[in-house]
Amino acid sequence: MARELTEDERQLALDMVERARVAMAAVEDWSQKDLDRLSQAIAWYAGNEETFTRLAQQGVDESGIGDREGRPAKRFKIHMVLRDVLRTPSTGIVEVDEERGLVKYAKPAGVIASLIPMTNPAMTPPVTGVSSANVRNAVIFSPHPRTAGTTFEMVEVMRAACRAVGAPEDLFQAIRYPSIPLTQFLMEVADLTLATGGKPMVKAAYSSGRPAYGVGAGNSSIVIDDTADIEIAAQNTRISKTSDFGSGCSADGNIIIQKSIYDQMIKALEVEGGYLCSQEEKDLLEKAMWDEKGNRTFPTIACRPQQTADVAGFSIPEDRKFLMVENQGQIGPDHKFSKEKLTTLMALYHFDTFDDALATVAQIYDTGGKGHSCGIYSHNDDHIDRLARLAPVSRMMVRQPQSKANAGAWTNGMPMTSSLGCGIWGGNITNENVTMKHMMNYTWVSRPIAEDRPSEEELFGEFYGQEIA
Repeated sequence: MARELTEDERQLALDMVERARVAMAAVEDWSQKDLDRLSQAIAWYAGNEETFTRLAQQGVDESGIGDREGRPAKRFKIHMVLRDVLRTPSTGIVEVDEERGLVKYAKPAGVIASLIPMTNPAMTPPVTGVSSANVRNAVIFSPHPRTAGTTFEMVEVMRAACRAVGAPEDLFQAIRYPSIPLTQFLMEVADLTLATGGKPMVKAAYSSGRPAYGVGAGNSSIVIDDTADIEIAAQNTRISKTSDFGSGCSADGNIIIQKSIYDQMIKALEVEGGYLCSQEEKDLLEKAMWDEKGNRTFPTIACRPQQTADVAGFSIPEDRKFLMVENQGQIGPDHKFSKEKLTTLMALYHFDTFDDALATVAQIYDTGGKGHSCGIYSHNDDHIDRLARLAPVSRMMVRQPQSKANAGAWTNGMPMTSSLGCGIWGGNITNENVTMKHMMNYTWVSRPIAEDRPSEEELFGEFYGQEIA
């Protein structure tokens, strides 16, 4: 049974919210130039190579999951967020539509409760902070208990950035010793919650009685047809699958390959470091990766494939970078490899016609991951269009490594974020990448315009004047 909130925890949350509101008042009249400078300071202090590398690796050490050598590269996400922020007005008049007589003013959302996952304790706070500060919000970060130390230290870095430009450091605060009751109460007294993490966290945010942006579960599925460049598709699939050892909900999980190129694609994936498991090894993996209740086991989450294999009871060569299991026809609640994997393992499927591919995609998302992401390697625009029309996802990457692209990249137009809305499919309020615009209130000012009133004949078309039985 969950314990109740203590009086000390209650007072701590109330004090933090009060300090946050005082900090917001101090920057109430800051100009766009001042706010941009503040965001630049936060991004530099948190996203410079030395500081971010230290804290990113500390997060891996503290949590026990993730790629210690690869995670420091996530600092570029902070850079991309800054790019987007500096190009977006965030105070005063931010949009004018003269034809419709509309002017839009941006205002702060208020005090934000930001729930930080253990997979990104160093990256998520500055990604949120660069945007939030530019809108004159304050943020109170509630870290995952397993990585509370890393998140707290990163927020201290962000507070130092505030001091450097004369902003109040209480624009950012972090709970040093988090608990479920404390986090739940924080969400009840903040103005807005950003919940980046697992399903229980998101559910709690939506139950807080306050506005909240949550994210849904991933189960990223990739279609590869016979027009694809096989070597590029294999390389990008490896990049996506191995990024931070597959910890992200966008990592390629299900690879659906046209049968005519299936053997070639497997060979290309093996060249990229894939290890194709035997049926016996697949059976051992299933027992190791999921417990008797169907929950993922911690020792096999976001780790090297050698570790997953060792836990399962077999060994693979040291040069292998990810595991592959053939899973043709095995989709549904009882087939665990058709669900989200959260590690360096992918399930392989094949199809004859593109209709078969679409049917497989539909089955997979009926099992899990609806609303999140999918991708395709194809130069057939009809196939790309058909997948986009059918797939119940909020974003679809074309010929790109999914986990490096759908949250924003230097080479696509997706807004950079660390929170991927999954729409009504995923139980979320937005399909968009959650960015600065979701952290604002808006005032619409409407001036009168010339009457915009079509005739009834135009409005009702062929039905105008018909007798109604």
